[in-house]
This record gives sequence, C-alpha cells and structure tokens, in this order.
Amino acid sequence: MATRPTQDRVREALFSILGSYVDGARVLDLFAGTGALGLESLSRGAEHATFVDISKGASSVIVANIALVRTSRATLLTLPADRAIRKLVSEGAQFDLVFLDPPYGRGLVPQTLALLASSGLLGPGARVVAEHETRSPLPHEFGDLFRTDHRKYGDSSVSIFARINEDNDIEPPSPGPAPVRGKNLR
Repeated sequence: MATRPTQDRVREALFSILGSYVDGARVLDLFAGTGALGLESLSRGAEHATFVDISKGASSVIVANIALVRTSRATLLTLPADRAIRKLVSEGAQFDLVFLDPPYGRGLVPQTLALLASSGLLGPGARVVAEHETRSPLPHEFGDLFRTDHRKYGDSSVSIFARINEDNDIEPPSPGPAPVRGKNLR
C-alpha cells in the first residue's frame, strides 16, 4: 500500500498539539515520503531533521524539498527504517521528536515503536507521533513510551507517545486546539 501524505489541516492540528515542543528539537522523520513533517518542524524552529525513506523516488522528492527551503539542518538516509535506526544508534544520535508514518497494512507501526522504545535513540521526554489505521489500534505503551494523546481522522488515527524521563514523569505536549475532524490523512 502507498504512503498517504498528511493533509495540511491535519498537519496544522498536529503541530498545534505539539506546540512549542518542536522548537529546538532534534527530529527524526521515519517513512518520510515528501518530508513534509520534518520540513514543517524545521520551519517551526527544530534544530535538525533527519529524514528516512527506503524509496529512491521519495528520497529525490525530499532532496528537492530540502533545496527549496534552503536549509542545511537536514540529513537524508535512503534505508529501511529498522536499518536507519540501527545506524543512528551506532552513531550515538538521539532525537526529541519522531514522526512515524509508514504504509498501512504491514504492521510497521507497532514493530517500529517497539524498536524505537528499546533502541536508546530517544532522549528523555521524547515524543513519537505515529499515524496508523483507526481499525488497528495501538497498545497504550511500548517499553518506556506511553501514549499521551490519540486523535481519529476517519480511517486514520494519530497517536502521540512520550518517553518517560529519569524521574518517571511524562511531560505532556502543550495543549492545542480541538482536533480537526477529516475523512482521513491521505
């Protein structure tokens, strides 16, 4: 199945939910597609964005989009998500915000969330935003990642997970406006 680009109004609602958490964040955009979420993060003050997509076509689009916004605060890995995660761990990378938007119907969301939770790639209090099929609900926790928000948009849902910090506390994202209701995130 093909990846769905996130609709503009849903993306706006998502960034309203995340609020100022994006400012200064190190962002990982997994299954990046066009790179829209990572690029939006950069436009909202993220420190750096790393884009990951296995598709050479998607990678070409991401490179073009990075050039359009003229940023040097971006890195692209044309690898499967699991290999990219292992590579980033081996390099000692850590992220504050991860976007996870894989193709539906392949079980990639829970598999990738479990891998992220056990990888050491997430900084204290990190957020993971996962888009998934509404008909395939996710557990409330993966290791030290706990779901703090869940929004439905027709056939698609967005779940936000937060990593607990050293004090076993979760600092929730700043509250945003009510969710935008749409047909889906395609």
